[in-house]
Amino acid sequence: MPNITIDYKKTVTNRLKKDSDFSVALLDEAISLFLNGEPETARIILKDIINATIGFEKLSLETEKPSKSLHRMLSANGNPTMDNLAKIINILRQSFNINIEVHAVPC
Repeated sequence: MPNITIDYKKTVTNRLKKDSDFSVALLDEAISLFLNGEPETARIILKDIINATIGFEKLSLETEKPSKSLHRMLSANGNPTMDNLAKIINILRQSFNINIEVHAVPC
């Protein structure tokens, strides 16, 4: 029997490549996750966004950090500094041509 399901990573990657609104929404989600205490998931989402959009080679050039270091930073166990994280998010923000606003809401 043929495999009738598609790996979710492929589905997400394809959608990120084709749908800029989805990319922006996922970036928004990653930032929200960071700010709400879920950095592991946020790093994985950022890694997926970068892989499917600007790529780690371009990010490496713009951050002046080796690609391997960026991959490590954005792994589930990575530990990017605030400066590196801010730089990465800013590069994505510029790439998507968006501004990021944060609003606090009651729980």
